[in-house]
Amino acid sequence: MVSIGEILKGQHTGEAVELRGWIYRTRTVGGKAFVVIRDATGIIQVAISRDAVPPEAFKAAEKALIESAVIVRGKVVADKRAPGGYEIRAEDFKVLHFAEKFPIQEDLSEEFLLDIRHLWVRSQRMTTIFRIRHTVFGAVHQYFRDHGFWEVSPPMITPAGSEGGATLFQLDYFGRKAYLTQSWQLYAEALVLAMEKIYYIGPSFRAEKSRTSRHLTEYWHAEMEEAWVGMDAVIKHAESVISHACQRVAEERPDDIVAMGRTPEFLKSVKPPFEHLTYDEALKILKTKGVEVEWGKDLRTLEERALTEHKTKPIVVTHYPRVSQAFYKARDPEHPDLVLGFDVIGGDGVGEIVGGSERETDLEAIKKALIEQGEDPKAYEWYLDSRRYGSVQHAGFGMGIERLVQWVCKLEHIRDAVPFPRTPARFAP
Repeated sequence: MVSIGEILKGQHTGEAVELRGWIYRTRTVGGKAFVVIRDATGIIQVAISRDAVPPEAFKAAEKALIESAVIVRGKVVADKRAPGGYEIRAEDFKVLHFAEKFPIQEDLSEEFLLDIRHLWVRSQRMTTIFRIRHTVFGAVHQYFRDHGFWEVSPPMITPAGSEGGATLFQLDYFGRKAYLTQSWQLYAEALVLAMEKIYYIGPSFRAEKSRTSRHLTEYWHAEMEEAWVGMDAVIKHAESVISHACQRVAEERPDDIVAMGRTPEFLKSVKPPFEHLTYDEALKILKTKGVEVEWGKDLRTLEERALTEHKTKPIVVTHYPRVSQAFYKARDPEHPDLVLGFDVIGGDGVGEIVGGSERETDLEAIKKALIEQGEDPKAYEWYLDSRRYGSVQHAGFGMGIERLVQWVCKLEHIRDAVPFPRTPARFAP
């Protein structure tokens, strides 16, 4: 058995091969059937002549509908007229399963395609995105492991939130309140004092009723934490891991990225350092563009779009007002009304890809921040122990993998960056 991807790379030209897959398109003209087959690696045309295969094989080819499962034996030939420039001249054609009439046709609504997502994932568009997503995941793992980080696994069920109670999914945990994780944040700060350099890739959950093109209620988070360093060090990691993912996609998936409307050259140009702005500098730039932002407010989609307009690389915004930030972010010692926090913001409407900060090490400052945000410090006693026993400077960030995939693939909506999206309006199929 060979894969279509191997054939399209010219590895089997002139050879007799056996291929298995599913029918992507099919038509019969006279004594010939032209069947386009798909597998996980691409599509290829199979030419089936009535006089070149057994009679039952040609009848099967005529009868089989889209998504029928097949095995093909034949010779690979180069043919510029065929999809991908190669064709298989069939010597035998066997249908393992005759599919019913496939419900997906042309010009169907997005809502219908979401309703039958379990079938739409077979489309060339979706499988192209999945291959790029696979490469992005591998690149993130490789980057952190190559830089001496240990992979650790925090729990998904937690007794308290790290990003505020308003976006927590609550569970009944055997008669007690529990929550789905928003982030590994609190557990990372415990583990980093054991392992020093740690990372994690896994799901996070946010009960945000944000019906935008860049929000999911369940998404995959790449998070890192490092001891003995501050904000500047982890900004360099954020820029570098994004760049590394872009380089890997450009090298390993050039045809896929072209199919998504990007070029390998564009991704190869995504190298550190990115442009850096402070929050105050960002507000001044926005004002020149006619966008007014009240000091202390988070940057919204509108502002992020304005800041990244015509930018070929993400930008980094630092030193946000403390009033809008999570309790664990360290205050800037020179400007106590600011935090040593940052966001990496991507263009094309994607917005924040990475959010990170140096962490507050002062126990009393954290307790005060918790109270200010309406939280009971007693619920965080185990977390506060990290500030009682050997607390050191540390920093980290969280990166939304789907946001990165959305930006790399130039997707209009984040829901296509994940196989089965979860949004405020949808949790099925």
